[in-house]
Amino acid sequence: MIQGTGSNVGKSLLVAGLCRLFARRGIRVRPFKPQNMSNNAAVTEDGGEIGRAQALQARAAGVPLSVHMNPVLLKPQSDIGSQVIVQGRMAGTAKAREYQSWKPRLMEAVLDSFGRLSKEADLVLVEGAGSASEVNLRAGDIANMGFARAAGVPVVLVGDIDRGGVIASLVGTRAVLDEADNAMIRGFIVNRFRGDPVLFDDGMRFISERTGWPALGLVPHFQDAARLPAEDGLGLRRKLNHKGGMLVAVPVTPRIANFDDLDPLREEPDVEVALIEPGDPIPAEASLVLLPGSKTTIDDLLFIREQGWDIDIKAHRRRGGRVLGLCGGYQMLGQRIDDPHGIEGEAGRSIDGLGLLDVTTILTERKRLEAVSGITVTDDVPLSGYEMHIGETSGPGATGRPFARLENGRLDGAVSADGQVTGTYVHGLFANDRQRRRWLALLGAQASGVSYDALVDDILNRLADHLETHIDSERLWTMSAR
Repeated sequence: MIQGTGSNVGKSLLVAGLCRLFARRGIRVRPFKPQNMSNNAAVTEDGGEIGRAQALQARAAGVPLSVHMNPVLLKPQSDIGSQVIVQGRMAGTAKAREYQSWKPRLMEAVLDSFGRLSKEADLVLVEGAGSASEVNLRAGDIANMGFARAAGVPVVLVGDIDRGGVIASLVGTRAVLDEADNAMIRGFIVNRFRGDPVLFDDGMRFISERTGWPALGLVPHFQDAARLPAEDGLGLRRKLNHKGGMLVAVPVTPRIANFDDLDPLREEPDVEVALIEPGDPIPAEASLVLLPGSKTTIDDLLFIREQGWDIDIKAHRRRGGRVLGLCGGYQMLGQRIDDPHGIEGEAGRSIDGLGLLDVTTILTERKRLEAVSGITVTDDVPLSGYEMHIGETSGPGATGRPFARLENGRLDGAVSADGQVTGTYVHGLFANDRQRRRWLALLGAQASGVSYDALVDDILNRLADHLETHIDSERLWTMSAR
């Protein structure tokens, strides 16, 4: 189990790289994260959803996605409350304090899923959540030491030297954990080192002497890690680029979801993806305004109006610019959104949409989770991806001018009469190389010809090479043997 001294120390990518490293040796590897918190999710083959990081790790391991790889997924709906997904399905909503009382029964699901994966694998690589030293949350813990002790899994602790204070973080974790928890830790890794590693020899030795844990690796910063799908909004902001070229403007709302939809566009040399932060206007020079997915569509639409972005979007359209809404963004582009059942808050809420597509959305209790493929209606270009949404969208725009015809027979999305505004429920649209080239051609940009899937696999292979060089993987394998 890879635990961290804090959030964003690189646990997810270390597990992904190790999954690829051991899978290349012919070992049957499965990734596992007992509890995740993210609005960036993926649809599994068994019809549920898991965190995007576990989807990347499964890809690295070369295995299909399963709900058991992330049995508890928290999807924040407010600053204090989240949707709780258990083994791929929504189990309810809970505020932070209420959630603590859920943990005993959630541990049953966590251990059940871990047991299922263990039966089909030679090695399960487990990712912890947040910080291992959150002793205020230790009672009933299912994400870090609580799980490690319940499942009897050895722990490797990771610290991030790039953020500073790594010696204190690792030694301090040893100081605050009780002896039984400390006994689970079999070694430590220092991640994201820059410079001459010899200069940190004394640091590694000091940590080992103070903690009693062996050093398992000093991992240099791996720059291309930023090109892999990010798990949360912090990763989204860290991956800003300003390289010029055709501008795609993306307003960043508080509950933005599945923002890895943007990643393939970032890899196009002729495209600049500009994340528009609150308080900033949408640039007039944008070729495309892209409204991404949202965990709480109504609240995010209200936020768009508070920022004045609705005015900017309509002005952009009047200038001849294109607008694309993905999932929640598609719902926002319609005439109205109704929430009769209180899916996103108070029952009976209704809000006017941006009015750019002739459709309306009713938020429903049923959630659609499935992989899809098909073709665009106007030009027969193949598309593929997945749907993950609550709500049914209908109206003349959806029936008379749909965006796509899916292989399962359904129509998807809508296109405005002038062709400038498009909405679709299909996530992963731009990861399909032919569909991405189609959009770039519509926008007058030159496509690079890059294969996005091949690019991700190349980065995963190089990440595995990187870790094989700098981590004692043989010792990791030995400590996993039972």
